[in-house]
Amino acid sequence: MPDRLRAHAQAAAARSYVPYSGAPAGAAVLLDDGRWVAAPRTENASFPLTITALQGALSLAALAGQTAIAVAQSRPFGPAALGEITDAAGGTWRLDDPDLAVAEAVALPVVGEPVGLTLDVGPPPDAAAGVALALDAASRAAVPASNFPVGAAVEDEAGRVVLGANVEVAGDWTRGLCAERTALVGARAAGLGPIRRLYVACAKAPGGTPCGGCRQVIAELAPDCAVVIWRGADEPEITTPAALLPGAFDGSALAR
Repeated sequence: MPDRLRAHAQAAAARSYVPYSGAPAGAAVLLDDGRWVAAPRTENASFPLTITALQGALSLAALAGQTAIAVAQSRPFGPAALGEITDAAGGTWRLDDPDLAVAEAVALPVVGEPVGLTLDVGPPPDAAAGVALALDAASRAAVPASNFPVGAAVEDEAGRVVLGANVEVAGDWTRGLCAERTALVGARAAGLGPIRRLYVACAKAPGGTPCGGCRQVIAELAPDCAVVIWRGADEPEITTPAALLPGAFDGSALAR
């Protein structure tokens, strides 16, 4: 089991977006039904908005609806990793190796198939169909504190679609991710190409738009996409990252 999970973490690392550090990283989470999900490090020019491989993988695992029972990384865990995993996944965890964390008192299944991140339904035929996918994604949100589900869907130029929803971590919201960010990190994990459209739906607040942090992340990871926002009974609003965040800092002047 450990070597297979490590291999998935290494494969995720190869899809990292690390123009600033030049240090790719990947993490893979094994679920109690034998499925797994992995995520790469996804940097942002506004460095606190960087999505670490561990944060991305734990957030995608939370949306899968199963319990995380093991985590492997492409590099050794830092000193705070067990606390981060415990807060996100619950239970009690131990380090079996510098790059492998395991939940206590849990029988580990054979590593099976990956959690499917890419939809098989094809690209949405119109904006309304795209926001309908985002609304469906919102039903998977992990929001025990706010009870404010948000869904997102990203579509690449080949028509492949990945869903995302917001994930909260008890006691520390900074370790969770907004729906737009889980969708974007899921898109990188799934190997999607340039993002053509990003659909957003605040299930309890029609017309709700991406937060400031997400606007910065979108501006860098999907600068040329159309952002389609659900507005309830009204037609979806279609805008752009540049309109949402004029003059966004893109990191092009930063030297590694």
